[in-house]
Amino acid sequence: MDFLTDWLTGWLKDLLIDGIMGNLGGLFDNVNASVGDVAAQVGTTPAAWNAGVFSLIQQLSETVILPIAGMVLTFVATYELIQMLLEKNNMHEVDVANIYKWMFKTAIAILILSNTFNIVMAVFDVSQSVISSASGLIQGSTDISADMLANLETTLEGMGVGELLGLFMQSILIQVCMFALNIIIFVIVYGRMLEIYLMTSLAPIPVATLSNRELGSMGQNYIKSLFAVGFQGLLILVCVTIYAVLVQGIATSGDPIGAVWGAMGYTVLLCFMLFKTGSIAKSIFGAH
Repeated sequence: MDFLTDWLTGWLKDLLIDGIMGNLGGLFDNVNASVGDVAAQVGTTPAAWNAGVFSLIQQLSETVILPIAGMVLTFVATYELIQMLLEKNNMHEVDVANIYKWMFKTAIAILILSNTFNIVMAVFDVSQSVISSASGLIQGSTDISADMLANLETTLEGMGVGELLGLFMQSILIQVCMFALNIIIFVIVYGRMLEIYLMTSLAPIPVATLSNRELGSMGQNYIKSLFAVGFQGLLILVCVTIYAVLVQGIATSGDPIGAVWGAMGYTVLLCFMLFKTGSIAKSIFGAH
């Protein structure tokens, strides 16, 4: 009878250990996959992310928004010319040099406005280049190998059936949290790209105000926002990578209970920080 009890206990322990290691191993594999997927998504340029959407946004910007921006630039240039003339004793004193200066400034503004889409894409190309370089350095240091899990499995083998059963239920909860985390990452990463497309579509209007000192704050803030959204991808990648490194430490600690609840805490922390990346990026670049 004791033999049968020992056999059932051993069989149940093996079953629970396999289940726990499967859940935790799946967690760590999911973390590695998330880091790789985030690196690929945030390191993709708007043109490469979705060619159809990119073409639509480009046509919208150049055929619908650009003419409106041309009207805005006309108003801004005319307003600036009138101000310049009124400054000189109500047009009684006209400085020809200022007229040439205004003409040159307006010509530069027209040139910039006509190439707004290319300039905006250049901003994102710079940010994506930085992100791609960073992702190449990051992904190699976050892999969790099978050897790292061996110590964890050894610890599980020394635990009782009751402890293993409780730990198995907790590991299932972690799997649910990881599913929620993947949804949050999807929303933030894809939402960022949609924000890039939306900002790009209206780019000519704020750019048209850059040449004026009084109205130029609109365009300046827009440029800052472009850099903020672009480099938000780097912050997202850094957050996910820090999470992966922390989880890697859990995998090598050999403490299964600590691994489960540590992963839970890190997951909640990552979700919070992912939502903060946008505001952090804007504060760094002074956008509002």
